[in-house]
Amino acid sequence: MTVEKKMNVESFNLDHTKVKAPYIRLAGVKTGYNGDEIRKYDIRFCQPNKEHMEMPALHSLEHMMAEFSRNYSDKIVDISPMGCQTGFYLSVVNHDDYDEIFSLVEKTLKDVLTATEVPACNEVQCGWAASHSLEGAKEIAEKMLSRRSEWTEVF
Repeated sequence: MTVEKKMNVESFNLDHTKVKAPYIRLAGVKTGYNGDEIRKYDIRFCQPNKEHMEMPALHSLEHMMAEFSRNYSDKIVDISPMGCQTGFYLSVVNHDDYDEIFSLVEKTLKDVLTATEVPACNEVQCGWAASHSLEGAKEIAEKMLSRRSEWTEVF
């Protein structure tokens, strides 16, 4: 299927049949009224339409990446899972060092591997605390790290 008209959402204009996960790619840059730049990265863990992360593992990975990544950078705006369950979006402010993003993701995933619990995995701090898998999150992180050399190859 070929998309005939340009869509408003950047990822809807990406040919998901041509990408080769895992990868990290710059998906967009927005400049605010005061000149701040927000860069959004597509961190793709799974090959689109071929595989996906199971929700409990994805949910736990989201908690851990959101918490642990901020130990390495104060430029993080957000880390959000993709609804298709194949990856995450990482948004950073006033940070344009692509290599540092790779390092940040690598260090964060290594922290996932050594974690003994999922941060904020309780009914007070999480909207669906029953849906978590520490071991599943570790498996996803380990698989992504094992293919670290491929992260720059999007197509």
